[in-house]
Amino acid sequence: MAPQCTSSTPEFDSPPLNLLRYPILPLLLSADDTSSANLPFPKHQAKYHKELEVAIDAVDRACRLCVDVKKSLFSSKEKIVEKNDQTPVTIADFGVQALISLELSKLFPSIPLVAEEDSHFVRANNLVSAVVSEVKSKASIADNELSDADVLEAIDRGGKDAYAFCNKPATYWVLDPIDGTRGFLKGGEGLYVVGLALVVDNEIVLGVMGCPNWPGDLSNQSTGTVMVSHIGCGTWTKGLQNISGKVSGDWTRCFVDASVLVSKARFCIQESQTWETLPLSDFFAAKTVSDDLEHNDIILVPTCHGSLCKYMMVASGRTAVFLLRDKTERTIKAWDHAVGVICVHEAGGKVTDWEGDEINLEEDQSERRLIFPAGGVIASNGNLHNHLLEMLSSASPAL
Repeated sequence: MAPQCTSSTPEFDSPPLNLLRYPILPLLLSADDTSSANLPFPKHQAKYHKELEVAIDAVDRACRLCVDVKKSLFSSKEKIVEKNDQTPVTIADFGVQALISLELSKLFPSIPLVAEEDSHFVRANNLVSAVVSEVKSKASIADNELSDADVLEAIDRGGKDAYAFCNKPATYWVLDPIDGTRGFLKGGEGLYVVGLALVVDNEIVLGVMGCPNWPGDLSNQSTGTVMVSHIGCGTWTKGLQNISGKVSGDWTRCFVDASVLVSKARFCIQESQTWETLPLSDFFAAKTVSDDLEHNDIILVPTCHGSLCKYMMVASGRTAVFLLRDKTERTIKAWDHAVGVICVHEAGGKVTDWEGDEINLEEDQSERRLIFPAGGVIASNGNLHNHLLEMLSSASPAL
């Protein structure tokens, strides 16, 4: 049965954006400096603080699920399957989607979820018991209150047929359970991201990204990072896990790279693309080290699979630009970009398509699952954005 058209948009005003230029130095904020140990800023400054607190907790639980699954992944081959498009998927992908869906629906049952997976593969590949076991171990709901059907239903709550938006403004969550599954499968070195955003009337108002093996602070045995953003409140990070498995340490405010020259700026691109296939290769050569840069060289930073860790690179100032070229044979999914957009914006950067238009999450009017950025996506530190757009516009098409 097809989902019926309903509206889930509450009547509230969005807080004003902070239009001030951000300083260069990072700001450290301990839990004692805020009204909540879970947030990097006082609650009264964040209109959606309740949603953000729940999102942070849900992503934290999901990242711990990923870590536990990854430890046992290669000892149980049935935990990895392949989707119709030959992309790998694991019980962690399904477990994360179920877990976050369950945690969000406890307090916000009327807000729809747009997510990558559905339960078909879980059922077809005899993964139900494995997924349910992982979800029960991390959910805040008691084990005896969660049935197999509950977990499968939680996965399908984010599936393609779960909700019809019917061309109306809406409030909804956007989830990528694991962005960069190929990185997840690489072992200790591969980066991957759990990404969650809340959209209100086509505006992304908050986002949380968890990267379980982002390089951390060895002094407190931490590993991984959680990055959070709230409209008007900036982008912040803290260590994701210590030996107890809980988020710990101080919040650090993120600011984009301060580069003002495209030459010698640090770039990252999609792993499936090469620099030579991008229009900017008409102007600059790419090198992976900065020691021997010449006048028309840029630094191409090796990154990871998936898009979201590249947004993290830009928002944290590790790179100045993330460039993604659209391809006619590939669809661009909303969950690969939504949370990254707000994290870059709130860190002082800018995200548009190659024509300079903002990413429109409502173009896929009925499902909100696809985006259609003209030419591709460019995320930058803001300083370089207009110059890059001019070069993209004037460059000859790369074959």
